[in-house]
Amino acid sequence: MPELPEVETTVAGLRPVLEGRRLTRVEPRRADLRRPIPEDLRQRMTGARVTGLSRRAKYGLIETDRGDVLVFHLGMSGRWRIDPSEIEKHDHLVLETEDDRQLVLNDPRRFGSLDLIRADEVDDFGPFASMGPEPLGEEFTGQYLKAATWDRKAPIKQLLLDQHVVAGLGNIYVCEALHMAGISPRRAGAGISRPRYNRLVEAIRQVLASAIAAGGSSLRDFVQPDGELGYFAKQWLVYGREGEPCRCGAPVMRRVDSGRSTFFCRKCQK
Repeated sequence: MPELPEVETTVAGLRPVLEGRRLTRVEPRRADLRRPIPEDLRQRMTGARVTGLSRRAKYGLIETDRGDVLVFHLGMSGRWRIDPSEIEKHDHLVLETEDDRQLVLNDPRRFGSLDLIRADEVDDFGPFASMGPEPLGEEFTGQYLKAATWDRKAPIKQLLLDQHVVAGLGNIYVCEALHMAGISPRRAGAGISRPRYNRLVEAIRQVLASAIAAGGSSLRDFVQPDGELGYFAKQWLVYGREGEPCRCGAPVMRRVDSGRSTFFCRKCQK
């Protein structure tokens, strides 16, 4: 599933094509993805000018001069394609701009979503209403993380994947950040000191920034809007490397927690 860096990369790829342009064609090509596509999407978006693009957690936001915001989630296999040579079976939304550029949202598994909300309702939108702070934002600090988990006995990895604690973190980058910070994924949140939380926050920021700079990690179907692959997978220290040597020489371990693979080093992470 595309995680925060992949969505950030997607938004960055869409921005030069969409921002400031008027939409001359908006064509949903089916009635639903994971949930119904708004019936008035075509009417409200056709003729609107895109005023900005941004990201919240793992969602992309396309803002218009009509006060509407198109919120998209890529699900398991979704991706945007820019100026495709032809419309394919799994292209479920087509956007065309006044300068004859075309963007299509492709989602073979249809686990993604499209929602159209008012700009003044973004903070109250269902998935956003109870989300924690952005991991790259100023509110996300060691002090905040310690306060949010001081009485939590759940493993720190589970807590970092909780969108109420911090928005947008996914399995790959949590595994990588915990390794960088030297913290065991099984350690209880309440048992982590403030200095270690400071190191963890810095590790999360570094891992995400590096992944965004590399264009994300190409997993299964994810490709950037321009068709390029993300290359952060080549920098993974533990994720997907079961049995291979960690940088300390010990083997990378793998365990399954709640259906997710956790990769870590017993020697480096305590």
